[in-house]
Amino acid sequence: MFIPAEPDAFDCDPAKTALVIIDMQRDFLEPGGFGAALGNDVSLLASAIAPAQRLLDAARGAGIFVIHTREGHRPDLSDAPDRKVKRGAENQRIGAEGPMGRILVRGEPGHDIIPELAPHQGEPVIDKPGKGAFYQTDLEAILRNRGISQLILCGVTTEVCVHTTLREANDRGFWCLVASDACGSYFPEFHRVALDMVKAQGGIFGWVTDVASICPVLAGANDKAASTTIMS
Repeated sequence: MFIPAEPDAFDCDPAKTALVIIDMQRDFLEPGGFGAALGNDVSLLASAIAPAQRLLDAARGAGIFVIHTREGHRPDLSDAPDRKVKRGAENQRIGAEGPMGRILVRGEPGHDIIPELAPHQGEPVIDKPGKGAFYQTDLEAILRNRGISQLILCGVTTEVCVHTTLREANDRGFWCLVASDACGSYFPEFHRVALDMVKAQGGIFGWVTDVASICPVLAGANDKAASTTIMS
């Protein structure tokens, strides 16, 4: 089935596709988390939540494999490079106490995924110590073991963790589609340019489209599957 996209239509096989929802965590999207500690306006990311919800519902309805990621570190910060930890004021750094517990630390309330996009049972959650979801994780093994070759990507932030994961996936031979309005950035201009980079030069990193273009196609796949089941 073909999803309208740029630079051209994305040929999607639901059986070989995974939706990867990147870092939709309280630490990035809510006041008091790491994003706010860095001085960002976290309300700018809110626009990605509703489109991501629609995309997630459509993917689940079509039987597409769903994976969630979270960026965060061990409580002792042994997996966090000093350069990453020692940015900014001491009371705003990774591991510092914040309104939602220790900032960007696994197991703390702020590290968790926002309730609107909470994982369902059977949807893997990849805990990653870096920007890219393939770095020091078992994401690639999970995808290969399920025969996944195509990824639909969304999440935050567009130009950092989404883009890094996209580049890693591209280098590993995955076909990638970015859901533009289900991604968000603290810097709208960075968001726009990051998406332009994906589809430039004939799709150097992949394809770009919006949720309104993806969901009807996934709904059609679900209808087709249901019809096949009834006939059989």
